[in-house]
Amino acid sequence: MKFGICSFPGSNCDYDTLYVLKDLLGQDAKFIDVKNPQLLDFDCIIIPGGFSFGDYLRAGLIAAKTALGQEIYNFAQRGKLVVGICNGFQILTELKLLPGALLKNDPPKFICDAVYLRVENNSSSFTKRYSQKEVIKMPIAHSQGRYFATQETLKEIEDNSLVLLRYCGPEGEISKEFNPNGSLGNIAGIMNKEGNVFGLMPHPERACEDILSFRDGLMIWHSIIS
Repeated sequence: MKFGICSFPGSNCDYDTLYVLKDLLGQDAKFIDVKNPQLLDFDCIIIPGGFSFGDYLRAGLIAAKTALGQEIYNFAQRGKLVVGICNGFQILTELKLLPGALLKNDPPKFICDAVYLRVENNSSSFTKRYSQKEVIKMPIAHSQGRYFATQETLKEIEDNSLVLLRYCGPEGEISKEFNPNGSLGNIAGIMNKEGNVFGLMPHPERACEDILSFRDGLMIWHSIIS
């Protein structure tokens, strides 16, 4: 597959993502220039984490207003695969490619930790290499990761099995105790109705090697490639 990695001013996980895709998995991957976005040749676009444009005004807002943001929107509308990680998830909600919003954590502080996640839907293009209800572990690092949506939107998300990942305990238990940021429904990652856009707050690109103590993120990339 041919992957494009969006690199905005302030992105800080773009090189990590390039390393995983190109060096570890042997895929065709390269950066996309924010000043000259050309997306037609790619099979999958990754929007990495970081603090695009310093997260001024609101996390992901300015990036969504750029020419690259518009190209990402058009790319997704053509049915191509798009993944937004952390700040990328925030950008996808600002682009209205995913429902809801990412608000300041509750309690309102930056969180850098490792969390357990339960795979809620393994029939998607992004999670099909996992088992249903499999418990995995990945790192998080964010201050605006609290997923929020109206009750109507939340019901639609749940009814259509759009939640792919949920914060959980080591045995897969879903409770407030294992919710690191106050996200509604312990939601850590969702996809759109069409199944081609995926946003998540945990960092799969930081969970691909034993030296990092995590390998559970690899299956997201293998799912996409397969």
